[in-house]
Formats: sequence, C-alpha cells, structure tokens
Amino acid sequence: MIPLTEIGTSLTPALGADTLLGLFVANRRALVGAAARIVGSRDQAEDVVQDAFLRLRTMTDEPSIRSRLSYLFQIVRNLAIDTYRRQSLEQKWMAPEDEGVNAPSPATLPDIIVRDRQALCALMGALAELPERTQRAFEMCRVQGMAQKDIASELGVSPTLVNFMVRDACIHCRARLTRQQAI
Repeated sequence: MIPLTEIGTSLTPALGADTLLGLFVANRRALVGAAARIVGSRDQAEDVVQDAFLRLRTMTDEPSIRSRLSYLFQIVRNLAIDTYRRQSLEQKWMAPEDEGVNAPSPATLPDIIVRDRQALCALMGALAELPERTQRAFEMCRVQGMAQKDIASELGVSPTLVNFMVRDACIHCRARLTRQQAI
C-alpha cells in the first residue's frame, strides 16, 4: 500500500482540487481526525482513511455529487463506524490469545469425559433400537456426509423416504438423549 502522506505531495497537483481524489488528498488530515473521533485511535483512523482512498480510487468522478467534501466525510464516517462495530464485536466475543495458553481443555476434565461417553452409549443404544435400514441411512447421512440422493440410490429407496428415515432417527436419538440427561 502507498502511504497517503506520500500521495498527498506527489499527486495533488496532477489530480486537481476539483476531483474527488484531489479533494480527498487535500483534506486527508481532517478526514483522519474525523475517523479518529469514531474509532478512538489515530492509527486505526489512518487505516480507515486508507480504505476510503482505495475505494475512491476505483470510483469514477461523479459530477452529480453536490457537496463533494461532505460526501468524502460521509464515506470515511461510514467506514469508521463499520470498523468500530467490528472492533466492539471482536472485543465482546474474542479473548486475547494469552488467556487460552494455559487454560485446561474442557474435553479433558474427567466429569466431561464420563458425560460424553454416557451420551455416546445412549446414542448407540438409540440407533440400535431403529430398523437397520434407518440406522444405515442415518449413518450414511450424518456420519459419512453422503447426499440423500446417493443414499437413496444405494438403499434402493426414494430420496423422500431417506429424508423421513434420517428425520425419524434424529427425533428418536434426541428423545433418548433427553431422557438420558434427565436421569
């Protein structure tokens, strides 16, 4: 990427102040300030303004824009708001990498292992209660990831019947697991 600071000195005379890019370069510092007020960081504001510049560079200069400077500020503002929202979402749902380095895996806790094994046994028991063709259709669909039309041709039934068999197996297994958890 070309830093906008280099662009500002070399391209402003060539672009002219009457084009969107020329106006953008001439008001770059103010645009960065506007973005910084939204995102809270001058470095991130520079990134937002750089993104705006790259978008403008691909656009044609539209003579119907009445207030070109307001248009530029609106582009930067929208990108800054998008960046702020993305940051907020990442902070809400993402933990710093350092936090997970020494955290024990929940899958290795003994009570979790016992619970998962019991659920697996209950699931195997529930599948054993089903007709063999339904078991096979369920395993091909959910375990092997086969398409229902391929399962239908292999079992010699219609795709609609495969759909019903897989649905019935899911309902039966879910009911069995729910009963298992209630105990």
